[in-house]
Amino acid sequence: MIQFLTIMLNAHRDEEKGATAVEYGLMVALIAVAIIVTVRALGTGLDGLFQQVTGAL
Repeated sequence: MIQFLTIMLNAHRDEEKGATAVEYGLMVALIAVAIIVTVRALGTGLDGLFQQVTGAL
């Protein structure tokens, strides 16, 4: 009986590690999406700024 409980507790612990890995994966994906959106939004604005600087030179 004790061996069964030990196996069940270890299995539950491993499930939490898997869930944590999935949560970290989702966080990384959301951060990547935020970075991509920010770079795209700033990229078009910076392109116009560089065009103005190039024209002024």
